[in-house]
Amino acid sequence: MSESCHHCQCGGPETPAEAAPPRDRPAAAEAGLRESLFKIEQMDCPTEERLLRKALESLRGVRTLSFDLIQRTLKVGHVLDDPQPIIAAIAGLNMSPVLLDASAPPEAAPADAAPRLPWARMGLAGVCAVGAEVLAYASGTDTSLPVAALALAAILLGGLGTLRKGWLALKHFTLNINLLMTVAVIGAALIGQWPEAAMVIWLFGVAEMIEALSLTRARNAIRSLTALAPERGLVRQADGAWRELPARLISVGAEVRVRPGERIVLDGVVLNGASSVDQAPITGESMPVDKQPGDPLYAGTVNQQGVLEYRVTAGAGHTMLDRIAHTIQEAQGKRAPTQRFIDRFARIYTPAVFAVAIVVALAGPLALGMAWLDSVYRALVLLVIACPCALVISTPVTIVSGLASAARRGILIKGGLYLEQGRHLRRLALDKTGTLTHGKPVLTDVVPLGAAPMASAQALQLAASLDALSPHPVAHAIVSAHPGELLPVSGFASLPGRGVTGHIAGKAYGLGSLRLARDLGAVDAGLEATMEALERQGKTTVILCEEGAAVAVLAVADTARASSRAAVADLRRLGVEPVILSGDNAATVRAVAAELGIDDARGNLLPEDKLAAVEALAKQAPVGMVGDGVNDAPALARAHIGFAMGAAGTDTAIETADVALMQDDLRKLPEFIRLSRRTSGVLWQNIVFALAIKLVFFGLTFTGDATLWMAVFADAGASLLVVFNGLRLLR
Repeated sequence: MSESCHHCQCGGPETPAEAAPPRDRPAAAEAGLRESLFKIEQMDCPTEERLLRKALESLRGVRTLSFDLIQRTLKVGHVLDDPQPIIAAIAGLNMSPVLLDASAPPEAAPADAAPRLPWARMGLAGVCAVGAEVLAYASGTDTSLPVAALALAAILLGGLGTLRKGWLALKHFTLNINLLMTVAVIGAALIGQWPEAAMVIWLFGVAEMIEALSLTRARNAIRSLTALAPERGLVRQADGAWRELPARLISVGAEVRVRPGERIVLDGVVLNGASSVDQAPITGESMPVDKQPGDPLYAGTVNQQGVLEYRVTAGAGHTMLDRIAHTIQEAQGKRAPTQRFIDRFARIYTPAVFAVAIVVALAGPLALGMAWLDSVYRALVLLVIACPCALVISTPVTIVSGLASAARRGILIKGGLYLEQGRHLRRLALDKTGTLTHGKPVLTDVVPLGAAPMASAQALQLAASLDALSPHPVAHAIVSAHPGELLPVSGFASLPGRGVTGHIAGKAYGLGSLRLARDLGAVDAGLEATMEALERQGKTTVILCEEGAAVAVLAVADTARASSRAAVADLRRLGVEPVILSGDNAATVRAVAAELGIDDARGNLLPEDKLAAVEALAKQAPVGMVGDGVNDAPALARAHIGFAMGAAGTDTAIETADVALMQDDLRKLPEFIRLSRRTSGVLWQNIVFALAIKLVFFGLTFTGDATLWMAVFADAGASLLVVFNGLRLLR
């Protein structure tokens, strides 16, 4: 494995953003554009990215570059017939590209083992560096042959790779930390500071190795998602026998058996058996979910009790778990505003500091009468301190940690932009059906009528018996609400737009709308008052008539989710105002809003009306839109952040939304906003800390109290601390 890059100061041409902008949709792809995907083991930080950008952006035929530093992959969009020129350009940077299949689905890769780092070699280099310092202190000279020999041994053992990278950066006219370290080490040696040169290169090498372990942890946070799925499954053969096969050999349509306590190997649909399944890896649900024939299963989830047999619906590399991991991998490459700002800042800042260091080296002797060696030494110290490594390296690690932490909670975020900018949301537009409510009607009321009203249970039994043969959703809600036995119905008739009629135990019954009741002569003032009261609550009513008289009113409604009220209250506590945008009738929308405590509720909206409403809200403050990812697509696209509800069931939601909530629980929204605020807080902690360290050591440099090895120690230490701070988000 290559040495991990410890510091970096590169960036793309993006400009910083104050708040998440409405998302730009990609333009049509260039005709004939091809994509080549390369695995580059030597590329794991923006230092290598910048070298690659410089080498490839000017290459004829190359159109786009997409870097994934965590997974060490580079996707190149080009119009070349053969990617060989790209491979040659990458190889010219002392990197070894491996061409992958860009169209292949992401594979479930095992987590990285601890990187095989040259600890023994670095340990020996450290002994030599410390020995040079001790010997120089004891002898009183930094330039004696034994001191220089020990220092040179430390440089060759612990810093040869850094020197090579520095030379490569110089050849390509790229200012990066490797070039700065090379200049510092060679400069220190030339002015006779051999122990300093040895200590600088050794501390830098140790910092790189520790950081390699930190980045491996961030990388494994993503890979561990796909590693949840087992590698083998028990598959039914043509002769009916069961045989264990590798997941990659199990085809779509195959029948798989999963026993209690086992993880489900691939996505599928239950054929036989009943059990409960722990779906926390996919949806973040804290409680197991009951599964019966026809219910979906997801790879990586855990079967709890019974034996399940299911039909595979997605092969290896295409499961929900694979898609989640792949989405996070793509998301980490989309720079958040803070990261874009820091990258741009570093591109200007580093050359400027290099120029200041040259001025310090020349101005000291020429203007202030300082000794040349002292002046050059201060310039070298200034170079090492000034490198914006801690600023740049902390942002990708922090963002990836936040993305992985969100995925574990059932929140799939499609870019660092949305993770960081979620904290700016001040309005949240919510679709009603399927978002705030369950999306299907249930029976809410049975109101008996008349001077001698029948029992509610009897009225429900009669209504369910009549509706058992009707396919209408309201009928299904009534039948589902009756737990007991149904009565036989004779002379059944379905009357479109009105309801159903039939005979039960020799009596004529009708069940349906007010129009049917009028036809049967069953309407009176009491009936109309009861219906009006229920409909003001947003409920749909049907009337049960017996022998031409209304005997009961049944009400059906799409009820609010149990989690919706808690989510709305939590959003308000965070300073986010919820708004309902629904295509349902205004009375129903107002009733749901009143139940949940939402003040702004708008009904009877077409998709274009929702779009106009979101546009108006976006002019006032950053706004999010929550919907199903299909019907609400225009509004989702216009919002600063689009959220898809229950995305575990729809591929479209994952593909179109910016944030997908993997279960139907709106409480994930305030959880996302809190994570966004925490991520931003960690980023700014890192920025303030890194800049404070710079300022302190700048002052020490100009007073002559800072040494080269102190500068490297402070710089490397700051980088490691901000990386570890970013990794806190994984907890």
